[in-house]
Amino acid sequence: MEKVKDQQKVDAVLEEIADYVLYKEITSEEAFSTAHYVLLDTLGCGILALDYPECTKLLGPIVPGTMVPDGTRVPGTPHVLDPVQGAFNIGAMIRWLDYNDTWLAAEWGHPSDNLGGILAVADYLSRKRIRNGEQPVEIRDVLEAMIKAHEIQGILALENSLNRVGLDHVLYVKIATTAVVAKMLGGSKEEIMNALSNAWIDNSSLRTYRHAPNTGSRKSWAAGDATSRGVRLAMMAVQGEMGYATALSAPGWGFQDVLFNKQELTISQPFDSYVMENVLFKVAYPAEFHAQTAAEAAVQLHPEVKDRLDDIDQISITTHESAIRIIDKKGPLYNPADRDHCIQYITAVGLMNGNVTAEDYEAEAAANSMIDTLRDKMVLTENKAYTEDYLDPEKRSIANAVQIHFKDGTTTDNVEVEYPLGHRFRREEAMPELRKKYSFNLSAAYAKKQQREIERASFDYQKLTVMAVHEFVDLFVK
Repeated sequence: MEKVKDQQKVDAVLEEIADYVLYKEITSEEAFSTAHYVLLDTLGCGILALDYPECTKLLGPIVPGTMVPDGTRVPGTPHVLDPVQGAFNIGAMIRWLDYNDTWLAAEWGHPSDNLGGILAVADYLSRKRIRNGEQPVEIRDVLEAMIKAHEIQGILALENSLNRVGLDHVLYVKIATTAVVAKMLGGSKEEIMNALSNAWIDNSSLRTYRHAPNTGSRKSWAAGDATSRGVRLAMMAVQGEMGYATALSAPGWGFQDVLFNKQELTISQPFDSYVMENVLFKVAYPAEFHAQTAAEAAVQLHPEVKDRLDDIDQISITTHESAIRIIDKKGPLYNPADRDHCIQYITAVGLMNGNVTAEDYEAEAAANSMIDTLRDKMVLTENKAYTEDYLDPEKRSIANAVQIHFKDGTTTDNVEVEYPLGHRFRREEAMPELRKKYSFNLSAAYAKKQQREIERASFDYQKLTVMAVHEFVDLFVK
């Protein structure tokens, strides 16, 4: 980009992001304390995913047996990888069960997906610095990178809908990871913009694998792929690879004309720490976020309906437009990725079992014919007020209501849940549950002694923030 900067003006989006990651001081303690819980929750989700062979078969080095000096450790595994492949591994783990945090706007996504690249690079740099007699990277550095990655992905998502043009939200993961990792690697402003320009020019995944009839497991590793690509592009840029000043705006050839329906990308508010402060946690249920409140309503109704499932005539689900567009599915569901993105399936499981777990999406659970019987009785209706509150930046609700109509003419209450447990408005209620969730997820992989050591380090916020990243990661090695 240096060679062309005098000939053409650099796209403003590239410069704004580079200035933010380089120069913006994050002063919000709420953002840092929330990032602490995001770190633990995201790692816990990754550890739980190691119980699933479909996930673990994708992990490890590209060439079996490869070990990398000062390499990235993949938590819960024996793998020691280069930062690019390490980012893929960590990114795939943490997204596999669709149980980490969520951001809902014009574009949807999971900003903690960026932890794949951030943790992989931070671990690698920390080990490299120790070998060179330098100070290691600390966990507070990781938290700050997470806050900034959340902000970049989330602010881009506010008004720039990739799904409306058929592109997948993981493009914003690639952009955010590229920016913060280039900074972590010591990149200058020019180098960060060079990296970002290549990330925008890079191929963008279609949403094909998120929708019928092609819903599949790629949705579980797509973010790992994106965050690892961000690491690769950042590493190339700090090695001197050139960039492209008008990667977004070049007439006929830039991202906006070719892939964004000739729309201009907009940044609707200054980058700060808004997204981390308002991010949504998946506390109770591993389900697509637009269905979280439907699951909660169904679980509330479970005691009243569990013995009357055969007596149900109709199930009314009142919801918001995005839920209808994304997770309203009729007909056969072919795999766990299909089922955890179906509001009818999730609601049926909640009504039947009084809970929703990752195992409920597997083939054995899905073979229960009652699930499809209940799905066939469901009617979805949009409540315009729910849709408006979903888009209101002061509310950002994700409301659903569920009501059961029985064959004898009686009904249950219409159980409405406006804000899921992981919403900012329910933070105080959620935090103890997030700690329980983390402990439960750790217990799936570690003996009690090692679990207690991890928890002791994880829950002591003051000590954790000054802990060397590689020492923290080593606690998770098996």
